[in-house]
Amino acid sequence: MKLAQRMERLGTETAFEVLAKARRLEAEGMDVVHLEIGEPDFETPSNIVEAGVDALRGGQTHYGPSPGINEVRERIAREVSETRGISVTGDNVVVTPGGKPIMFFVMLALVDQGDEVLYPNPGFPIYESMINFTGGVPVPMQLHESRDFTIDIDEVASQVSDKTKLMIINSPNNPCGSILAEEDIRALADLAMENDIVVMTDEIYRRFLYEGEHHSITSIPGMRDRTVILDGFSKTYAMTGWRAGYGVMPLELVEPISRLVTNSVSCTASFTQMAMIEALGGPQDDAIQMVAEFKSRRDLFVNGLNGIPGIRCAMPKGAFYAFPNIEGTGLKSAEFADRILQDAGVGCLAGESFGVFGKGFIRFSFANSKENLEKALDRIDSFVGSRV
Repeated sequence: MKLAQRMERLGTETAFEVLAKARRLEAEGMDVVHLEIGEPDFETPSNIVEAGVDALRGGQTHYGPSPGINEVRERIAREVSETRGISVTGDNVVVTPGGKPIMFFVMLALVDQGDEVLYPNPGFPIYESMINFTGGVPVPMQLHESRDFTIDIDEVASQVSDKTKLMIINSPNNPCGSILAEEDIRALADLAMENDIVVMTDEIYRRFLYEGEHHSITSIPGMRDRTVILDGFSKTYAMTGWRAGYGVMPLELVEPISRLVTNSVSCTASFTQMAMIEALGGPQDDAIQMVAEFKSRRDLFVNGLNGIPGIRCAMPKGAFYAFPNIEGTGLKSAEFADRILQDAGVGCLAGESFGVFGKGFIRFSFANSKENLEKALDRIDSFVGSRV
């Protein structure tokens, strides 16, 4: 069967490929510590589960409006208004099954053949995949290790052209765990306004912040009406399997994005949307405790990595990933990731899975127990020690 040519431009998310490989090794009897997948290892808080169950029993099992149930959209709008210091209503919200559809739909709605899209690199691989798939031209904004994995504003400014249509920012960042400082956010906003660039700000890790402050570019005067906020419930409330995401956007984008929802997934599951209301309005203790535990794990794991010869690792300020430089081991990152899984039973991702500027790095997710993180550190130390 001959596939459409556009499929050649469609990438993937390596984490799922490595997870499948690790599962095969486990089936053969190997003990694997899973640090490859970006998923909280906590269960969805019980109050949210009960809200979903009650919704199912209450008949929330039918189609809903493509942009989302009005009550849910209004509740999300209230949350976003309060946390970003802006004024939006439910009319600005489109609810989607997870956050990825917002990436996909925004690019389908805005990016024409040859349009340039600025995006963080290293960065979430679906950004570049979707840019290519829609016929856009990916323009990587390098996150520099020497700058604590942040951008060089002058460098980004030099990349802007009359073809630049969209800019993607992600803070806290996956895979680096870095955050954009307020002055960088303001400088990016100036670039966007001066050059008529739409911005998509991926804020899915906003609550996973261990140091500093989160600054949303939408809070800068003039940016709310040219910015799409991408957020969701998968990380903050350990709801990855619920597929619960949303976009907050200018009104002129709501109808075309809703039309894309209609043409693809029809709508987001109604019972999932009822659980979203409970997640936002119910007790936040579990979510807060989860972030505190991740901070403790971060300290343990990153300090442990920095004690291994040949490895250096910046302390991530957010998200739940460590992104160490492993060039001192003498191995290229793809080889390192493959061999440490095969030889030592530690799942991780090669840095180039996140773009060309990820070469020489490895991404470890510390979304695992401290016991398993310590086990992984011992295995990494032994693996590296035999080669350095």
